[in-house]
Amino acid sequence: MTAHLHSTHRFDRLAIGLSGLCVVHCVATTVLVAMLSAAGGILGSELVHEVGLTIAMGIGAFALYRGILEHGFMMPSAVGGLGLGVMAGALTLPHDGTEAAATIVGVLILALGHDLNRRGTVHPFGKRTAH
Repeated sequence: MTAHLHSTHRFDRLAIGLSGLCVVHCVATTVLVAMLSAAGGILGSELVHEVGLTIAMGIGAFALYRGILEHGFMMPSAVGGLGLGVMAGALTLPHDGTEAAATIVGVLILALGHDLNRRGTVHPFGKRTAH
């Protein structure tokens, strides 16, 4: 059980770290595109954004799923799922800054879900049982 708990924490920490990197990427891309279109062109590439976002969403969904199995609380996954939905919706927006803004909002919501998930695994009452 302890090894499984440690594994869940590791995925949540990884997902939170990726969320932070995503925010840094989006902010840096917006600044670089505004200041240096040549350098921003590489980071602002739609392919980089789509692949990175897809990987982050996959890891995020997996970590949230593991949390449900570990602690049984649905709220972290509901919050994180909302963030994943906002991130997925951002992929449909124009690549003109609105996409980055929506992605940042989604990433922050997802990071909150991961933090709740991490806290749920160390809940003082232990694993919930089904009623």
